[in-house]
Amino acid sequence: MKPFFIRILLLPLPLALALPLPAQSLYFPPSSNSTWDTLSPQSLNWCQTQIDSLFAYLDSNNTKAFVLLKDGKIMLEKYFGTHTQTSAWQWASAGKTITAFMVGMAQQENYLSIADTTAKYLGNGWTSCNPPEEEKITIRHQLTMTSGLDDAVPDPYCTHDSCLLYKADAGTRWAYHNAPYTLLDSVIENATGATLNAYTTQKLKTPTGMSGLFVTLGYNNVFFSDARSMARFGLLMLNRGNWNGNQLLTDTAYFNQMVNTSQAINPSYGYLWWLNGKSGYRVPGSQLLFPGYLNPHAPADMYVAMGKDGQFLNIVPSKNMVWVRMGNSPDGLPVPFLMNDKIWEYLNQLECNTLNVQETEDFHNAVLIFPNPAREILHIKSDVPVSTIEMLTIYGQLLKSEIGTHKESSIPIYELNPGLYWIKVYLTNGSVWSGKMLKE
Repeated sequence: MKPFFIRILLLPLPLALALPLPAQSLYFPPSSNSTWDTLSPQSLNWCQTQIDSLFAYLDSNNTKAFVLLKDGKIMLEKYFGTHTQTSAWQWASAGKTITAFMVGMAQQENYLSIADTTAKYLGNGWTSCNPPEEEKITIRHQLTMTSGLDDAVPDPYCTHDSCLLYKADAGTRWAYHNAPYTLLDSVIENATGATLNAYTTQKLKTPTGMSGLFVTLGYNNVFFSDARSMARFGLLMLNRGNWNGNQLLTDTAYFNQMVNTSQAINPSYGYLWWLNGKSGYRVPGSQLLFPGYLNPHAPADMYVAMGKDGQFLNIVPSKNMVWVRMGNSPDGLPVPFLMNDKIWEYLNQLECNTLNVQETEDFHNAVLIFPNPAREILHIKSDVPVSTIEMLTIYGQLLKSEIGTHKESSIPIYELNPGLYWIKVYLTNGSVWSGKMLKE
């Protein structure tokens, strides 16, 4: 394997590497009007040229709306083309997270328990499974994409019993299957006696000031709203189900389960939320487990709602940050996680580089780390003696620091979990090198 070699002497510390700031109180916009306080990007030393680069990338990739909140206040907000602040757009599969929240509300009010069999609310024979197979499927399996129903049927959106075929026992197989998820809407309606839109309006939209509506498109119930309403939902999630002192979701156990690994098969999936910072992840349409973070450029504590064509709602508790992207994307993937990570690459470069270090055109001061990926030992070579070597998690937590006086060093890494890490090398001439290392 070729060694990992980068000549860049100094990279600005990415946003994802910055150490989490102390928790701050959150601002909440009024529920009754469109007023929303703002925060200057310059307050975080964000450069306008870098912001322009982010917006240029978003514009070139069919974005309609982008909103970024810091401490609840709007720091970045941009609309593209004919889209405006009040324009409605689909959430696609990102709307699954509203359904997850509403299931929690229904359980909190004793309308249902996620341990209940789905048949209790949809009736026996809602699938084509035999009775013992169907009886194993619970609401929790629908929330975690582990129903065991076959996602390879001709139409995975079809909710008719003839389309819901047995593939494996519930809880033994993870597969991104829309039909069992969609039927959660009927579970909520049959359990509460209210329509999905009415229950969502009463328990979520009215208290938070969200607009929007579930619209039936084919077999799917798709949520449409403006970008600020998506940001409001993100702010509610950031504050753990509490809207400006009003605790909407009081079931803290459910909330914790919703945004943490829900089963062992796909560590990066909660209750219809995608999770970062885990040991591996699975993607729709595949049974492979990919090692490492879902979004390597994002903070490890980030969790995200993702939908087709790049509908994104990112929540980052360590940074008191929420951001929203709505629009179309060129890849057409059901869960375009690569695009979400690409946006994080731009976000990581927003901070102005205030250090005056010039990059040279020759190989002087070059740093080499190898092997990469590495398993037990990481070697560092430099043309200039090294003063300090730091190893950090992808979101900035310092794991170890080694003092060095030579041009060659070796660091044992056998104790690290597989995943992506940052290496910072401080050279005796005052320059700093940083790069990524993958631990196998």
